[in-house]
Amino acid sequence: MFLDKEAFKKEYKDRFKEITGEIFEESTLEDRYIVLTSLIMKYVAPYMAESHSKMNKENNGKRVYYFSMEFLIGKLLMMNLMNLGVLDIVSEGLIDLGIDINELEAVEKDAGLGNGGLGRLAACFMDSLAFLNIPSVGMGIRYRYGLFEQKIIDGHQVELPDKWLQREYRWEIKKTSKSEIVKFYGHIKLEEIHGKLQVIHENYEPVAAIPYDIPIIDYDSKDVNYLRLWSAESVDDFDLASFNRGNYLNAVKNKAAAEAITHVLYPNDSNYEGRLLRLKQQYFFVSAGLKGIIRRYKTNNETFNEIEKKIQIQINDTHPSLVIPELMRILMDEEGFEWKESWDKVTEICAYTNHTILPEALETWPVDMMKNLLPRIYMIIDEINRRFIEECTAEERKVRIENSILRDGVVHMANLAIIGSKSVNGVAKLHTEIIIKETFKGLYQIYPWKFNSKTNGVSHRRFLMKANPYLGNMISGAIGEGWKKNAEKLQELEAHCGKEDCLEKLYQAKRKNKERLAAYVEKTMGIHLDVDSIFDVHVKRIHEYKRQLLNVIHIMYLYDKIKHEDMVIVPRTFIFAGKAAPGYYMAKKIIQLINSLAEIVNQDRKVSQYMKVIFLENFNVSLGELIYPAADVSEQISTAGKEASGTGNMKFMMNGALTLGTLDGANVEIAERVGMDNIFIFGLKSEEVLAHQKRQDYCSYDDYHSNPDLRKTINHFVDGFFRYDIGEFKEIYDSLITHNDTYFVIKDFESYKEAQKRIETTYQDRRLWFSMTLKNIAKSGYFSSDRAILDYDRDIWHIKGGN
Repeated sequence: MFLDKEAFKKEYKDRFKEITGEIFEESTLEDRYIVLTSLIMKYVAPYMAESHSKMNKENNGKRVYYFSMEFLIGKLLMMNLMNLGVLDIVSEGLIDLGIDINELEAVEKDAGLGNGGLGRLAACFMDSLAFLNIPSVGMGIRYRYGLFEQKIIDGHQVELPDKWLQREYRWEIKKTSKSEIVKFYGHIKLEEIHGKLQVIHENYEPVAAIPYDIPIIDYDSKDVNYLRLWSAESVDDFDLASFNRGNYLNAVKNKAAAEAITHVLYPNDSNYEGRLLRLKQQYFFVSAGLKGIIRRYKTNNETFNEIEKKIQIQINDTHPSLVIPELMRILMDEEGFEWKESWDKVTEICAYTNHTILPEALETWPVDMMKNLLPRIYMIIDEINRRFIEECTAEERKVRIENSILRDGVVHMANLAIIGSKSVNGVAKLHTEIIIKETFKGLYQIYPWKFNSKTNGVSHRRFLMKANPYLGNMISGAIGEGWKKNAEKLQELEAHCGKEDCLEKLYQAKRKNKERLAAYVEKTMGIHLDVDSIFDVHVKRIHEYKRQLLNVIHIMYLYDKIKHEDMVIVPRTFIFAGKAAPGYYMAKKIIQLINSLAEIVNQDRKVSQYMKVIFLENFNVSLGELIYPAADVSEQISTAGKEASGTGNMKFMMNGALTLGTLDGANVEIAERVGMDNIFIFGLKSEEVLAHQKRQDYCSYDDYHSNPDLRKTINHFVDGFFRYDIGEFKEIYDSLITHNDTYFVIKDFESYKEAQKRIETTYQDRRLWFSMTLKNIAKSGYFSSDRAILDYDRDIWHIKGGN
């Protein structure tokens, strides 16, 4: 690419004339961003073709296809420049032209392709697949609108459209020639043709699937994978006859109905139409993706004899589980294979990653809905289910019936994924133990060899190198730059834990990051933060099991002690962020609660000198990149046994925040690596939670009644403390007392309070605190997504290591 900044400046200004037809001096900031992305893509597009040709030869044409409903890839400008090795050249060249590259990055919107950890994990995996030169394609949906743009108005979450595609997305390449047709509804007819039974799908509704490819660039090389996103369009988008009759709306109804499939990420499923649209979305991208995969396979192979040695499909959570019956349909109905041969191939191609512990959260679809929308797919699922039940011994039959795919009038998608896959993995050791012993106990008895654990990981290149240059420079100064390509080399920092100069540089890096976040808060919210206070951060999707409520109750407790008993604490800034699902009433109530408490705390002169509470709206990848480096304390306080893994805990750890958490999800493995002296663990263990639930012996009222401080704090929900109608937060009170505290908030309060006291004591010893911080960073290399992908490939895909 560009050898120096002078070469870059010349190419950039030449490209400017080609793209805009204007002189550089009269350009807008958006013009400058568009030209820069165009110049980058000019180089990247040829790299895509060259790298796949090279990687195919090196890996015998084998690829992994990663199917996921979400890919939270964040902004790509800085990442792409960093991965191409020209970030400094471009930044310096732009400065010479009077441009701040950070202002150009601000023009780009975060891609609205996900909601939470599932999407961030998928994006990290795509980054690592490219870095490790594993030929791969991400398969997802090109949502016209993201989940929603969150605004906080009068303390309430308000959802606005996330118009991330309002302007052209500069990193994608439209591939109209690779479009596919996806079929919905209709009838299935079986006919014998030339002595063979043929399946004919009649009177179906066709929808065109148009692929858009986003390059995923390797770090420090020219290898490029890609993320393929499918957009829905109508096959017949304009009915001229209806238009001429004056029926203008009817003339475009097919277009509107088709495009609705990829309009919004996770349509509200509290009604039938919303659920139907979700099912349409899932089949749409699964069918389009598989058709594209098979089309490519047939171009490069003469027979299907070894398709399972060329194609591996990873199903990320249950949303893409229809891969299994759809691949069966293609092999049988379109390629002429018999059932057994098709099933043998499918169950060697597909692998499933489970992300859900709670049985009530496992995805199901009404049988009637599936049968009507996807008649052929339902027939195949029905036959998979019949064979699963019948092809066994009499002793096994009862267990198989209890774990069948079709049961109680619904299709159990996780059961389909497990039965049709060669591998079933959890995403942390504890999570895997729970799904084996509890969630999927019966299926584990039948298929013990399928189950394995693959602890999640995150991209240290995005969330440390890119997001935290202050810390990155400090690390490179201490141990060199090898960690950028091999995160395990971060372990070498452990030898520096006792070195004063290193700890001082770590302190300075943390302070700069806190100043950066404080400046953002002051600019966007008008609230001044004390950067010498403890930045205690709780950012994640708002959900009762994630227990933002426990954090809030503790803040209310501190407020009372400071206000009425003159307690003095080390200054603390409590930072919250996260979205609540539009239909999740209690989660939205918790957001209102946090903002109501923030108003009381921040306006109280006596209390606010010791603590502040803020809620940062519209949490996304870019905001996360600002928050993670600034955190002192990482709140990972879910009810033990409820969180599958978590990835925020890993990002905070990499950036030098100390974990305050339960022994849940990947917290367990973080504690194992850093040692219990370098983490703040509290609360019930997962087996204790499970025991209470089985014995039904927990009574939240007893704990509430026996603890005067806690009782006073919880009573604030109904005693007028919040200056609203006295019943504004009664549902929260009732959830804790009347409905017996499902998530053990009251039970864990005292333990949580004591852990917070340990944090305060430790923070006052700066040398000890930053020694613990450095130890956490040193041990965070294990949680790189590079390690996770190598684990998947070694045990499941066998691409780099052969068959």
